[in-house]
Formats: sequence, structure tokens, C-alpha cells
Amino acid sequence: MKISKAQAEENRERIVGAAATLFRERGFDGVSVSDLTQAAGFTHGGFYNHFKSKDVLAAEAVDSAFKTMAERRERARDLPEMLSYYLSPAARIAPGKSCPAAALGGDVGRQSDDLKTVFASGVEQMIASVEERLPPSPDRREQALGIVTRMVGALMLARAVPDGALADELLHTNLHLAISEAT
Repeated sequence: MKISKAQAEENRERIVGAAATLFRERGFDGVSVSDLTQAAGFTHGGFYNHFKSKDVLAAEAVDSAFKTMAERRERARDLPEMLSYYLSPAARIAPGKSCPAAALGGDVGRQSDDLKTVFASGVEQMIASVEERLPPSPDRREQALGIVTRMVGALMLARAVPDGALADELLHTNLHLAISEAT
């Protein structure tokens, strides 16, 4: 039975959405094509009707995840609110729904150049969104780079340690330092 173009596009988007979550939760190598299609509610066989390869899907999923995060950053009133959301316990325990840079930063270095390019574009967007919210200064880009690096690194480390005092301290301390750097 043939499906409409609209239905095919909706199916494709469901797979991309599932992949964006699963890759952030498990990493690229921790997710099979079967896992991806099952999470989207499809069979393994239909995957290749939508994507040439898992790598092509990974690039689309990372792009989608960065776009979702950009929308969240845009909703923040100001930089402290943006930072508070990013460096929160909720973001720490939900890698599948939060920043792909923190979830996949250690993993993407072992992936294709195409995926690295998509990832770099997303990081550039993060830097730009922080830079736009900083007071004008000659070193504003450098300041934004430092804040984004602090954000991503703190969230990665907070996820890497067991829940508890150290994880909370990493988030709390870096949140306050990033806000101080931004003002």
C-alpha cells in the first residue's frame, strides 16, 4: 500500500525525533537502526525508504536537536535564565531532551566529517545566541566561547558523576560563574 508524501514526511520526522532523543541518551554507537525504527513505531525494513544510512539520519537528528535547543534559548528572557535552564538538575537527568553538545560532545569526534560539520554549526549557533545576549565589548565573542565551553563542560561532568553533591556542585558553581562572566 502506497502512502502519501505528507504521511511519508511525517514518518520521516518521527524517526528523526526518535533518533534525536536516543542518540543523546545512548550515543551514536549505542543505538541500532532497529532501535531507531522501533522507537518511532516502524519496522526496520522501512528505514532505508527514508534514509540512505544511519550516518545521514544521525546528521539530521543532531541538527534537529540543536534547532530544538535554539528555540528554548530564544524563549529565555535573558542570559541568566538561559544559563539557569541549561545548568539545571533537570537538564542533567534528561540528556535525551537537552543539549546535544553536552550529550554527544565526546562521541561526535569519532563520527564522519559530515556529522562533525552539523555539530559544529550547532555549537556556532549556541555561541552566537550567548554572544547576542552579552553587553557590547571588543571581546564579546571570546567571552561567549568561554561561557558556552563552561556550560557544556559542566553539564557533561555533572552527568558523568553519580547523582549527589558533586553533580549539584558542578552545576551550581558553574552557573554562578557563567552568570558572573556574563555581566
